[in-house]
Amino acid sequence: MTLSDRHAWIEEGAHAVAPGVHRIPLPLPSDGLRAVNVYAIEAESGLVLIDSGWALANALNQLERSLALIGADLRDVRQFLVTHMHRDHYTQAVEIRRLFGTSIALGRGEQPSIEGLLSGEFRPMRAQLAVLRLAGADPVADLLTQLTGRGPNGARWPHAAAAPTAAAAPTVLQPGHPALRPGSTFAAALGYEAPDRWIAPDAEFDLGKRTLTAVATPGHTRGHVVFADTQSGLLFAGDHVLPHITPSIGFQESPSAQPLREYLQSLNLVRRMPDMRLLPAHGPVAESTHARIDELLAHHAHRLGLMADVLGGGECTAYDVALAIGWTRRQHKLGDLDLMNQMLAICETVYHLDLLVAQASAVSHIGADGVRRYRLTSQATDPARDKEVTA
Repeated sequence: MTLSDRHAWIEEGAHAVAPGVHRIPLPLPSDGLRAVNVYAIEAESGLVLIDSGWALANALNQLERSLALIGADLRDVRQFLVTHMHRDHYTQAVEIRRLFGTSIALGRGEQPSIEGLLSGEFRPMRAQLAVLRLAGADPVADLLTQLTGRGPNGARWPHAAAAPTAAAAPTVLQPGHPALRPGSTFAAALGYEAPDRWIAPDAEFDLGKRTLTAVATPGHTRGHVVFADTQSGLLFAGDHVLPHITPSIGFQESPSAQPLREYLQSLNLVRRMPDMRLLPAHGPVAESTHARIDELLAHHAHRLGLMADVLGGGECTAYDVALAIGWTRRQHKLGDLDLMNQMLAICETVYHLDLLVAQASAVSHIGADGVRRYRLTSQATDPARDKEVTA
């Protein structure tokens, strides 16, 4: 596969993937993920969209052009079923709801993070900064704090103060990301509002021509859901199963204590379902969800093994481990990554090490300096011994 073939999925349009189902790629503001797939489903009352894209002017314009190709416009969209709360999946639904009153449904597990975003106490990356400090990654935490913890005049926002305005908020974390939208709170600046409905696990959506079942798949976020059309053999997978990349784990305002364990359990849950065609949020459609899940399970088993090997050399912080292993398919060093990806990498390392502790392959303790350190147990077994992780 050439590079151009690999990126062919981002081509603008309304690409038919099944009768009455169209994949609509929408642009993202950086080169990392390139685009997000929104799926337009023809229902009896109009269109139902799985995910919405990022609230960007060019994304909204492209969605309108793409809908026109199937004889529709934004007024025909009756409901958004959103797989998870990340900005590239959720915020354009909020923008379209402001224009047309379109209903938005989001997984119930996202409620703590959405409520945290809407709170006046919200501070960007607060949960991630706490993980970084505990991991001993002060150099990364300090840089991240400079971007997220200070206004443009360099003054730190008081903890008890009201949420800063968009004018005082940091504009970007990565090159190419747009400035925050005007708003009096961070939630408004980021484009967030509460959904109209919280989706319960196993909720069913009767669209007339098909029924979608919402399957709770926590891990990427606490409230991630996939939508299964078992009769047609289609899985609208969001970021739970991606064909070319490994989803990040636990990146949100209120992550769970063991997001990697939850993610692996969610992979196994979907693996036990009938195999379906994979309709991912990023990347091309694939014929087998099971085949990609097997690759993801093997990937994480391999990563657990690599980290256990580092611990074999003696007690380490999560930051030590993250510095010692390679990242991405190119095996980059941690310092070669941009700041956002360094943060994600260190957090993922923490979640892998915490899983080793949960499996009794490692133990950990917090020192007087407030940093957690890990070491292998004398009874440690192969961390990749079981592909299925249980609670």
